[in-house]
Amino acid sequence: MAQGLAYGLLAAGALALAACGPIPVDQAEAQCREMLRPVSGEAKIGVNQDRAVYDIDMKLQVSTMMGGDPSDAYNRCVYNKSGQFPTRPYYSR
Repeated sequence: MAQGLAYGLLAAGALALAACGPIPVDQAEAQCREMLRPVSGEAKIGVNQDRAVYDIDMKLQVSTMMGGDPSDAYNRCVYNKSGQFPTRPYYSR
């Protein structure tokens, strides 16, 4: 019984480490571009016959507000995720 539990924990640990492995550079570029997008969202405001209607959905990325060059942050992010430097510069997007 204890041996089966040990093998199960070993397999779970191996899967967790495999999930931390590098990803393809194009996938890393897409993830890092999305992460470094400063603000995105939408707002809807209107009035119908019953009441005012509004809906605001906004996403603010704190990582881009921390200062520094976004291009450097993008290069580091892609390298950390894929083990390779970006194939497209940050400002070419």
